[in-house]
Amino acid sequence: MVHAGLDLSRKRLDVQVVSEAGERLEYVSVKPDADGLRSMSLYMQRRYGPGVRAAVESMTGARFVHDQLELAGWQVEIADAQKVKGLAPLACKTDRIDAGVLAELSRRDFVPAIWLPDPDVRAARERARWRLHLVRHRTALKNRVHQTLISFGVACPVADLFGRHGRELLERLELPEPWASTIRTSLTLIDELEERIACCERELRQLGREHPYVSLLVTVPGISWILGYTIAAEIGDIGRFASPAKLCGYSGLCPLVRQSGRRDTRGPLAKTGPKYLRWALIEAAHTAARHPLYVARYQATKKRLGPQRGSKVAAVDLARTLAEAIWYMLTRNQPFAPAGAANALAA
Repeated sequence: MVHAGLDLSRKRLDVQVVSEAGERLEYVSVKPDADGLRSMSLYMQRRYGPGVRAAVESMTGARFVHDQLELAGWQVEIADAQKVKGLAPLACKTDRIDAGVLAELSRRDFVPAIWLPDPDVRAARERARWRLHLVRHRTALKNRVHQTLISFGVACPVADLFGRHGRELLERLELPEPWASTIRTSLTLIDELEERIACCERELRQLGREHPYVSLLVTVPGISWILGYTIAAEIGDIGRFASPAKLCGYSGLCPLVRQSGRRDTRGPLAKTGPKYLRWALIEAAHTAARHPLYVARYQATKKRLGPQRGSKVAAVDLARTLAEAIWYMLTRNQPFAPAGAANALAA
């Protein structure tokens, strides 16, 4: 068996092939498309036989390379880019050297491989992330309209500028060009995004009824069916987390810890894992902070740390608590129930 290190860029895939003994056999470069990968796999099979093991760093396009080479009979692992950098720091960094490092890690069985979601989980994540993408665009357009009004000293006397009364106010405004056209175009785009978001939410609601985790997650304080679907999609299979701490670590809500001898430094959040899971848990924490079960803890942490950073740290602390509760719920297949409670507590 030979080992291949794959360094992927936008227009090229650099491949370094080494033997089991560590001898560098060959270096090739191909296009990272379906034809290029197919041609390379056929060439490698003719030259070295079946059973190539390979490693590629995690980045955009790495999953495509992985899938195509797996279909060709390769054993491919996607390596965590940050961990690879920690295992093999380089004084000189080129694509060829990177490919050689990955090949050597594969040969020594030291590849820090990441978990690969199956097609169903990837599809669920894409649906939830696409809805969030549209919502953020809608929010940006609404903020631009508010900014335009403030620039011309126009007060907003209505609670919802984009409701019926707010639209009537915007129609009566007499702003110079091009700001008037900006507001008209923004309103048109907002209406179109509203339709697209509503369509996405109908699909998510239907799929959420069939998902085994969503019906449990919506019993957690602060988690609605949209956040429940997002969290379920980002977690994937709860069985891959051995403990609640593992799930918290995956969410990136734990602080960085640097220890050396008697030194113990706690830094900012690690922010590892999917950022959408971290966002969903913190969103849920802001709502759960008003729940009778968590309001005392949230307010105590907020008061202890002061007005500048107290609310942010308290929300992160509560998000970690929710993540731990979610692990127990999904592992035991039970709805949310606070410690010591005989019956489940609905949010």
